[in-house]
Amino acid sequence: MGGPGSVRKSQRWRLHTRERRTLLVLGDFLMAVIALMVALYFWALAEAFHDFTIEFLVERPPVWFYWLPFFWVVLLVELYDIHRAGDWGDTVRGVAMATLIGLGFYLLLFFYFTDPPNSLLPRRGVAGFFIAAPVLTLIWRFLYIRIFTAPAFMRRVVLVGGGKAGETLLKVIDDLWPPPFYLVGIIDDDPDKIGTEIEGHEVLGGSEKLLDIVDAEDVSDIVVAISGEMQGSTFQVLLDTQEKGIEISRMPSVYEELLGRVPIQLLEADWILRSFVDSSRASEFYELGKRLLDIIGGFIGVVLLILTFPFISIGILLDSGRPVFYTQTRAGRGAQDYKIYKFRTMYQDAEADGIPQWAREDDERATGFGRILRRTHLDELPQFLNVLRGEMSLVGPRAERPELVEMFQQHVPFYRARLLVKPGMTGWAQVNFGYASTIEETVVKLEFDLYYIKHRNILTDFVILLRTPSTVLGLRGQ
Repeated sequence: MGGPGSVRKSQRWRLHTRERRTLLVLGDFLMAVIALMVALYFWALAEAFHDFTIEFLVERPPVWFYWLPFFWVVLLVELYDIHRAGDWGDTVRGVAMATLIGLGFYLLLFFYFTDPPNSLLPRRGVAGFFIAAPVLTLIWRFLYIRIFTAPAFMRRVVLVGGGKAGETLLKVIDDLWPPPFYLVGIIDDDPDKIGTEIEGHEVLGGSEKLLDIVDAEDVSDIVVAISGEMQGSTFQVLLDTQEKGIEISRMPSVYEELLGRVPIQLLEADWILRSFVDSSRASEFYELGKRLLDIIGGFIGVVLLILTFPFISIGILLDSGRPVFYTQTRAGRGAQDYKIYKFRTMYQDAEADGIPQWAREDDERATGFGRILRRTHLDELPQFLNVLRGEMSLVGPRAERPELVEMFQQHVPFYRARLLVKPGMTGWAQVNFGYASTIEETVVKLEFDLYYIKHRNILTDFVILLRTPSTVLGLRGQ
């Protein structure tokens, strides 16, 4: 029997979600470095007066060329979602999208600088890299799916608690592919549940059998899903398993790790105080850094707005006439109202009865040109003005109308907590879920928003910003 914190040899290669993500990043970076060397080698051979020498590596490629492996890992940011990484179809689409975005960015620079020195924008080297990197990455990702999603590398988990919290987690596990871990079974002290199945998983016995099951099934983790008061005997046996090197996690933490959401339907009233009032007091450095990021991004966005304004305004005028812009009252931080700016995408008097309505897919209120603007999110470019004014941030929960906020508060628990931060042009919920058009979807979207508020930091904001282009290019607006 091992002491506290010891790990049995059979568990060493059973990877946690965070360890799998680290493995993916390292593997992708290694493949990108190899792709860089392949590109440099063939580039040198193609040059009429150079060989693959130190002199060539120092003098010919520009300095930025050696940063391509880092750039490639950034382009693959969507594929560091563990569940997406385990799906071959999503992997192929993600690598293809990264390749197209990388080449598109290069071509944009190439044609913008109409007469660049050949050494600054090398075509052979870039072409070689964006041929080798996708091929090598796909080979590595194929091996990852075949090897590291196999049962031998999966955590073996026992769920303690078969009540509402346990059932919720079981449904989550069953909906995920590949599965996040292998569930050995359920432990519950209710004698009526022992020997039955919950969501297709067997209740193996009460807590007195937990130690035997841990040894017999080579269990690596225990997830505790007991929302009420825990019996003293159950608590003691959990301590005994922890001394054997078994990792113990609470159901809400596992839910957050697997889905990037908080389980608001299972939370108690004081949770909002414990988890949000304290964590919402972000550090002054974070608030300062976030505001600087907003100002920089806001100025860049306003420049983009100015460049696209003539074309978008002409399209709106020809399609449905005036006005070009549209303003609407939204609830900001602390429920303070402000006016949001957008390009008009709906017919005039779309809500003539004055009753607020959800945005819907293929909304009949949208004009023909407006549908294009909404799907590409170009209608939101004027919101960069709201960002510069400090009413919005680049990253945060989606801004909602005060009338809808009032309605949601009556049906969705903890809904007002999303007003602890400024609304954002993009956000954790937007890149993971998109729009909500029902109360049930609003609950899911709120779970994403509250997860962001609880865990927000500058790195998270950067990741969301990096993931946003794929949302735009995927034309998932409505």
